[in-house]
Amino acid sequence: MEKTFYVYLLASARYGTLYVGVTSDLVRRVWEHREGFVAGFTKEHGVKHLVWYETHVDAHSAITREKQIKQWNRAWKINLIQKGNPHWRDLYETLSA
Repeated sequence: MEKTFYVYLLASARYGTLYVGVTSDLVRRVWEHREGFVAGFTKEHGVKHLVWYETHVDAHSAITREKQIKQWNRAWKINLIQKGNPHWRDLYETLSA
């Protein structure tokens, strides 16, 4: 069975503070952010709503994409979210359903 990797964006609220991450277990990782188990930026700023993610077939491509998005300006990140999730719904609920 092939492993899937994810690049994801979390937000504190609509148009709020953003965080870009990468993981091989999206449900677990977002749950950790939501529950405050991840010390640092996301916990300090209340960034816990999954507003965008994409899948990758290998770690290298996921990490490359994460680094690319991290270098983007805020407007580009917001545009990326708006294209796929214009209402900024928390997509975590769709993962665990």
